[in-house]
Amino acid sequence: MRIEALPVNRPSRPRRPTTPVALTATVVLLSASACGSEDAGSDVNTGERLSGAITVDGSSTVAPLSVVAARVFEERNPGVKVTVGTSGTAGGFAKFCNGETDISDASRRINDAEKAACARNGIAYEEFLVANDGLSVVVNKDNDFADCLTVEQLKKIWEPGSKVASWKDVDPAFPDVKLELFGAGRDSGTFDYFTEAVNGKEGASRTDYSPSEDDNATVRGVAGAKGGLGYFGLSYYEENKDKLKLLKVDGGKGCVEPTPQTVQDGSYKPLSRPLYIYPKADSLDRREVSAFVEFFVVSNEDLARKALFVPLDNLQEAELKKDFENLKLQWGHETPSPSG
Repeated sequence: MRIEALPVNRPSRPRRPTTPVALTATVVLLSASACGSEDAGSDVNTGERLSGAITVDGSSTVAPLSVVAARVFEERNPGVKVTVGTSGTAGGFAKFCNGETDISDASRRINDAEKAACARNGIAYEEFLVANDGLSVVVNKDNDFADCLTVEQLKKIWEPGSKVASWKDVDPAFPDVKLELFGAGRDSGTFDYFTEAVNGKEGASRTDYSPSEDDNATVRGVAGAKGGLGYFGLSYYEENKDKLKLLKVDGGKGCVEPTPQTVQDGSYKPLSRPLYIYPKADSLDRREVSAFVEFFVVSNEDLARKALFVPLDNLQEAELKKDFENLKLQWGHETPSPSG
């Protein structure tokens, strides 16, 4: 997948002509055991150790990935503090385009209204696809009657004005158990993606359910309701599989379970999606932010696996790293390749 470069109306920003960005020993692969040297947190070009604060906010789906990246990066760079918030994709972009954050996590691409908001405030940015995800449809652990739902059944449950109130309304073969729904709030990219994929229009959804930008609230809700049903990113199911039951989804070619393989090969339809980070251009002029973003890029596969996400496929990863190398050439920075 092609990663977009800067918006065409990006305001120019000054380059540092003499001080290269620290993108070397601070950028380490998670699996590299040789990266524990005392210089792991310093800029090898200047000898200066990295320090500063980085603010990340946005998608609650992407947050676990950013948290893992932040934790490992901080271990290597104790002078840097990375704060990760979960305002939802839309909430995160609102803060980002207002200049309040350095990086915005997103479970969908930035939309036209958000682009316009950033442009009004002179916020230029980069877009990087960093992982894949499959939206998981989950039910209560004790649900012994539902194993797979068709997209049509999901639409019947979630479409605007739906009167489905019992599992028997979904399928006559199911018992007459009250259906209790939990899902993403309207500021969530997960909400945008799910509603478009299932109901055919972004934002189209019944309103009589328990919404939250915090996916952990959905976990608690479904786990505590006999007839509970909810949806969120695959990583949240992986983290809570002892509390929930995962359903297969029939997108027209039979029931398919979301797994790393089915998400990557596209057979888990229509609930597979890409995940993004958006670093602010001005923030990338700061050495600690540049180093953190390159760490994210170089270590994306290890980070995704550690955070229980689906890594990029080979083509996506090649495009990501190619685009980041092109960005570094645009900066004019002389940055040696990351090493362990």
